Amino acid sequence: MTDLFDEQFGTDEAAPTATIAGNRRAARREARRRRAQRRRNFITFLVMVVAIALLLGGAFVLIRPLWEGSPDTTVTDYPGPGTGEVEVVVNPGDSGTDIGHTLAEADVVATVGAFTEAYANNPNATQIQAGRYSLRQEMAAIDAVQALLDPASRSDLTVTIPEGWRATQVYERISVRLDVPVEEVEEAAAQVAEEYLPEQAEGEIEGWLFASTYTVEPDTDPQDLLQDMVDQTVQMLQDREIPEEEWHETLTIASILELEVNNPEHWGQVARVVENRLEGCSGDGTIGMDTTYAYGLNKPAYEITRDEWQQDHPYNTRRVPGLPPTPIGSPGQPAMDAVADPPEGDWCYFVTVNPDTGETRFTDDLDEHRQNQQEYRDWLAQQNDAEGDEE
Repeated sequence: MTDLFDEQFGTDEAAPTATIAGNRRAARREARRRRAQRRRNFITFLVMVVAIALLLGGAFVLIRPLWEGSPDTTVTDYPGPGTGEVEVVVNPGDSGTDIGHTLAEADVVATVGAFTEAYANNPNATQIQAGRYSLRQEMAAIDAVQALLDPASRSDLTVTIPEGWRATQVYERISVRLDVPVEEVEEAAAQVAEEYLPEQAEGEIEGWLFASTYTVEPDTDPQDLLQDMVDQTVQMLQDREIPEEEWHETLTIASILELEVNNPEHWGQVARVVENRLEGCSGDGTIGMDTTYAYGLNKPAYEITRDEWQQDHPYNTRRVPGLPPTPIGSPGQPAMDAVADPPEGDWCYFVTVNPDTGETRFTDDLDEHRQNQQEYRDWLAQQNDAEGDEE
């Protein structure tokens, strides 16, 4: 053995020195382990804190409406009957919820929920019409629904123009509804005709006043209302993609349909008859409509004398070829549709053989047409005989 070997492994002093060194290394490892464990514990703690904060925040968002109450759904109602006065507008197509929002914003009702509940419980609520209403504030929701159903609550007016009415009748209706002199309406019509009608109308407003119901306010100007009617007519023509150069002709034929046949089911065929007559199927280019001459003379067709029928009057379409100078009334949408897309057919003549039932005969044969005319005369004679028997 050498001395070196004896020093490392054979002496009694080597063991304590190795033990101390090992203990120190172990202590350092333990210290590092504890520090790593503390770091892991700290990171875990932070993750838990963040997770808890997120959970609490989400819960607060969900629970908060339950604490505060939603103004749109909480059913809280005023006791009524309400105070003061406020105007609200119900727009076309508004639902019960839409109306509820309008009333809640104006403080007519306390909440949207209260109104929608009252609306749902009233079977007539769906009959509430678009328009302007004068209501109290702080009304009970059930009373608000009833007020909207009451015509007395309306602070606006409606002006209804029936299909087939001539311009002079429209002027009289506007005069009465707006409580203005008819002369003022006529002046307004002249202004609208001059400034707004297409050139092809040649300043004649007849036929351009669309037949419909209009909602107006008491202070509505007649010119504004007449302009709305013209705008509606133009819109209808544009919606049907009718070329502008055909607008006047379309309105003229549509106005004739309104007055010639009382059954809209026949309008398309009558429109085709007019087109065929204009193209010469009768040999003279006339359309042969009694209603046009009745318009021109401003009298019923049955009062037109034999001598008058022989006159070359611009509206006497039995004698003067082509269409009359203007429409003969205000056409509605169905009549415009019939003119825009008439059925195919070679009909050249028609006559309503029984005005009571609306039975109308169409033919391209003149002799057959004359037979149909005689059938109408027979019907008319029967009516006259029946009237004579009653007297």
